[in-house]
Amino acid sequence: MKISFIVLTYNRTDALLAVLRSLAAQCGEDHEVLVADDGSRPEQVQMLLAQCPAFRCPARHIWHPDVGFTAARARNLGASRATGDYLVFLDGDCVPNKAFVAAHTRLAEKGCFVNGSRVLISQRLTERVVNGAIDLPSRPVWFWLGARLSGGSNKLLHLLPWGRRLFRVKPDFHWHGIRSCNLGVWRADFVDVNGFDETFEGWGHEDADLVLRLHHLGIHRKNGFMGTEVFHLWHRENPRDQESINKKRVLERMKTDVVLADKGLRELDSSPGVKSTVKITPLNGSNSSL
Repeated sequence: MKISFIVLTYNRTDALLAVLRSLAAQCGEDHEVLVADDGSRPEQVQMLLAQCPAFRCPARHIWHPDVGFTAARARNLGASRATGDYLVFLDGDCVPNKAFVAAHTRLAEKGCFVNGSRVLISQRLTERVVNGAIDLPSRPVWFWLGARLSGGSNKLLHLLPWGRRLFRVKPDFHWHGIRSCNLGVWRADFVDVNGFDETFEGWGHEDADLVLRLHHLGIHRKNGFMGTEVFHLWHRENPRDQESINKKRVLERMKTDVVLADKGLRELDSSPGVKSTVKITPLNGSNSSL
């Protein structure tokens, strides 16, 4: 099984580099990494190209112009160029724990997608991470116990691995805890639901919509707690003007059997100007080829 890791980013290369360092330490020749860039500024892109760690697998930067919050399109662009059998979506401010790749590999199961878990990191600790003063995946148990007591993190689940299937698979649609910042799905299933729906505007619930349509397809949710944890670095919340509208759309779709996104993977090639504006660049130290 080849896994493609698709990392969403936007103008936060210091955090992205921490994510890529962790992936570079874990990924081998049977993986690939695609940075799905939602229109970062030129200086942010240059920082990435100059400081990206060396990978043992193909790694690419896929950029499209900044036309607002279009995370769904950026992820679809990354997925459309992925060659793996299995896709793991990550956000560029979510640093994988040191067993992340192995955990997603172990939990991948036909007929399921994996809803990953996260550990929230405080603003103070985040500053140490992005400044390069600390590497979260390598921190020992005592560090995390102290961070939990001092408010540096909100949980310790990543210290308690649970390799079993028991309690993980949920046959029904559960809204709580759905997050595209850490989600694994078989490429074939992602294609069958036409990817993320780009008609969802602004922040909020395009990930719940994807999971709902996977559920309508017959794909079960498999929770990745105690294994797939990422360290979600602190950031100011995005504007949520569209959240209630997007949530209403998902609630309405719950009453249907809709499987396909209104505008997703299939529409990428037919969208005016997409091919001419997308830039794909091999990242430093990888054996990528365009």
